[in-house]
Amino acid sequence: MHLGALFISYHVLTSGSVRETARRFELSPSTVSSALRHLETELAMKLTERASGELVTLIASGKVREGLTPITAAIGELGQFTGQDAAAVDAYEAWAARIPVKIVTIERFLEVADQGSINRAARRLRLGQPQLSLQLANLEKFLGHRLFDRQAQGSVLTEEGRRAYQIFTTISQAWNDLKSQADERYRRTARSLRIGSIIPTGSESWVARCLGSLVSEWNVRRSNNAISLVSMTADDLREALKSGRIDVAILDSVFGLESFRHRKLLQTDMVVIAPLDSTGTTVADLVAGHAICMPSPRTGLGHAAMAFSDERAPNRRLRSRDITAADSLPVIVDLVANHGYVSFLGRVSAMPIADKVRIVDLDEHLPMSYHVAFNHRKAAADACAVIIEAAARLTSEAVAQTMARAEARESAA
Repeated sequence: MHLGALFISYHVLTSGSVRETARRFELSPSTVSSALRHLETELAMKLTERASGELVTLIASGKVREGLTPITAAIGELGQFTGQDAAAVDAYEAWAARIPVKIVTIERFLEVADQGSINRAARRLRLGQPQLSLQLANLEKFLGHRLFDRQAQGSVLTEEGRRAYQIFTTISQAWNDLKSQADERYRRTARSLRIGSIIPTGSESWVARCLGSLVSEWNVRRSNNAISLVSMTADDLREALKSGRIDVAILDSVFGLESFRHRKLLQTDMVVIAPLDSTGTTVADLVAGHAICMPSPRTGLGHAAMAFSDERAPNRRLRSRDITAADSLPVIVDLVANHGYVSFLGRVSAMPIADKVRIVDLDEHLPMSYHVAFNHRKAAADACAVIIEAAARLTSEAVAQTMARAEARESAA
């Protein structure tokens, strides 16, 4: 990482604009963007993102900007040390944005100063003595000052070298503070078991309760791997598993799992969910009298429901162009329970909400299966086993509760 790139990145995070920083320092926008990307890579964190064509700084950028402040102040001292005119702001900033000195060179200079010998420092750094001597000579050339007096007993800092030592120590300490935070984030990420699931219908759903059971049991075991959870569509889950962003995925479709280790989680069938006060007894009756909202085709459930709708039902109201699709199952359930819509769900997902909606069987049996896919990590396989056990227990409980509610309604009638 160059000092110039740190100086550039600080001003991007301060101004919130790549183009403004580029104009200010007379650099190309690509050079400024490259400096910022390099900093993000070094710190293992995202600092900005694009939104509607504009650069948006993220929350983490504020802390990084604070961490860069002592470095930019030290760069100002370095400018005075090298004879830059502080009054000529434009010239100074143009110089600072182009400083070629790397952090690693600074660390090596400090090591030589601490050891009092290029040879000893080279051995500690596992470098060749000629290579280290050349780097110090280039540093002295850039600064315009001799930093060491070479003596028989070693290398001693000159007066200018002592001043450079103070400046570079400030820069090194500030950079190491930023890097140590990044290293800790990396260690936490490496220890974390990242689990993705299809979007639960709600807190009472079998998916949500499976994940709750997993976290509870995992923490009781005091596993070395912390768990992080995320919910997304089936398409996104497959992509995240493929890219390594998650370790385990709970999906409502077997499509695209050939390249992953996977196990069947449970088998069910598709049903219609309708408002409690609805009277239709068939899919055609319900569709004729209600608006439709269902999971989008990006979900396994939505894809199956759309296929069923288009291929099996001649009624125009059931064609895909007349259907509202959504990626949020809680919203779909609310539309059915409170706004008169009908939708499709797997029976196992519908049973826990049987007190909110009517469950109506399809005219034709349409089987569905849920699967859990995972990568090579042992912790991922262990988590899958816990999820499968929890799913079997929770779905059997849901069946029993649904039957009890049905019997209670019959008795009341």
